[in-house]
Amino acid sequence: MSITKPGAGRVRLKRLLRKATPERSSKLHPASLLKLAKETAALAGEFLAPHWQRTTAVLAKYVQPTVSIVSPLGWIVLGTAVLLFGLGAAYGWAEAKAGGLMAVLLLLIAIGFVLGRSSYGVKLDLARTRVAVGDHAIGSVEVTNTDPRPLLPAALELPVGASTAVFHLPRMKPGQVHEDLFTIPTQRRAVIVVGPVRSVRADPLGLLRRQMMWTQPTDLFVHPKTTALIGSASGFIRDLEGLPTKDLSSADVSFHALRDYVPGDDRRHIHWKTTARTNELMVRQFEETRRAHLAVAISTNTEEYTSENDFELAVSVGASIGLQAIREQRNLSVLTQQGPLRTETGRNLLDEMTRIEGRPQRTTAVDLARSAADTVPNASVFFLIVGEHVTATQLRRAAAAVPPGIRAFAIRCAHGMDAGKASIGDLTVLSLGNLDDLAIILRKAAA
Repeated sequence: MSITKPGAGRVRLKRLLRKATPERSSKLHPASLLKLAKETAALAGEFLAPHWQRTTAVLAKYVQPTVSIVSPLGWIVLGTAVLLFGLGAAYGWAEAKAGGLMAVLLLLIAIGFVLGRSSYGVKLDLARTRVAVGDHAIGSVEVTNTDPRPLLPAALELPVGASTAVFHLPRMKPGQVHEDLFTIPTQRRAVIVVGPVRSVRADPLGLLRRQMMWTQPTDLFVHPKTTALIGSASGFIRDLEGLPTKDLSSADVSFHALRDYVPGDDRRHIHWKTTARTNELMVRQFEETRRAHLAVAISTNTEEYTSENDFELAVSVGASIGLQAIREQRNLSVLTQQGPLRTETGRNLLDEMTRIEGRPQRTTAVDLARSAADTVPNASVFFLIVGEHVTATQLRRAAAAVPPGIRAFAIRCAHGMDAGKASIGDLTVLSLGNLDDLAIILRKAAA
């Protein structure tokens, strides 16, 4: 007979309950919570994305056009109406309610001015999309009433760069055509966006403004002013089959001298008359030739120029030299601090020149010369076009960056500066104060 100690059964029962009861789970780690939140957000995004797309499409189709009709002044009047009605309801002010009612009436009256259909056939025509500074840029807007009913007088707007031209249309019968001519000033080099032509309906107070686009915008290129250089540049960029160099070659078109035959030489170059006379094999030796390749670097750092007009002069100088090289069918590379420009044709060159923008920057003319030397190492003539604030020390450092064998020129541009020529080592420095003097100083440089 076993004797059980008092309380032993209770202890055994607690042990059994402990084994039967599962252990409580540990707390979630913050990383697990973050992962769970990301998964939840991803699932919510997948679920809500189609609904959000449909909602934005509806807003863009119906709400946005309606809201865009209200002008800033219209929003102010609407907000004033809401504020006055609120004050009138809160404090019982009859005057505030009356003011709110008047504001609402103004908006309702304005709605009557913007309602209605417009059916126009609009044609925007620019006589030329590319002109030079100072030339006339002429265009026309031709409007046809394509509606079977007469159309009331309306206004057409034509954005021209930062400005807007307004044309007033008379009452037009079905099929009637109305044409307006316009002239765009071209005093500055620029790419001017012309259009789109839009018809405008608005109330006299300008609370609501409804406009419809009828054409696509057109780019008008106002090219920099250039000058002809025919015959002025031939002194240093001319070549018949190439420019001779001091490097000797065993095969080329420029004969240099005769030398003794070395095993491996091409037998076609053996000079048989001299061989027969000397009784030893003699071969022709040639000078290597290269096609003329002009590299033109225009500094766009405005801190190197006295005024904006001086920078425009530098652009015109670069464009004039580049056009002359293209006319003579020579290889051409034009660079700025922003990189190389397209020079396949004269049109491409002038378009790129029109897009050049000057601004203060860290890169100087010296950095530009080094970049040009790396980009066009095979150039035969190098032009560095800068402002008058570029010092002689900087020009000397720029000349040091030009590889040997390349004829280098620096053109300092400043309105009113006397045309002149100077030398800094192997660098020829030309001073230019008027674009018309460019041909003269280039002839001096070629002399």
